[in-house]
Amino acid sequence: MDVASLFAAFGLSSAAGLNAWLPLFGGALLVRLDVVELAEPFDELSSTVGLVVLGILTLADFVGDKVPAVDHVLHAIGNVVAPLSGAALFAGQAGADTDIPTLLSVLLGAGTAETIHAGRAAIRPASTATTAGVGNPILSLLEDAGSAALTVAAFVVPVIAFAAAVGLVVTVVVAWRRLRRRRAGPSPAG
Repeated sequence: MDVASLFAAFGLSSAAGLNAWLPLFGGALLVRLDVVELAEPFDELSSTVGLVVLGILTLADFVGDKVPAVDHVLHAIGNVVAPLSGAALFAGQAGADTDIPTLLSVLLGAGTAETIHAGRAAIRPASTATTAGVGNPILSLLEDAGSAALTVAAFVVPVIAFAAAVGLVVTVVVAWRRLRRRRAGPSPAG
């Protein structure tokens, strides 16, 4: 098994959690330029039609996520798109060089992307409430930059992408647990 491909797969699915379209477009473009390989049928994303569609979706998401109210609609859509993107990227990357069954790749990719997407989607309403939406474009740019960095790292230095992916997932899980405890209130003295 190629551990670097596994690390890259986690990095790519994490990138999809931050921006579902950017790593798909970036990965497809790199396949088209013969820089990387993705397993079939995911390599079809690098067709001319695939690149045009992914390019348009990436640009629309990039712009739309900076607009108050539109960003919330995109995050709701992202609850479906991010895990699908993460699953495709994970399976496409891991399927080329590992012995991981496709179903497991799909589940790992979807789970990783959805965990990170859920964390970012939970932050956005807090930003909207505390900054009247002014902070949302800044958060969006940071998410886009993080997704781009994870995508590049996944192909160039997969171990860094994996470490970042683990860090993001752990951060989301810890924050979620703290929020649940805070909402539950103080525990009764016994």
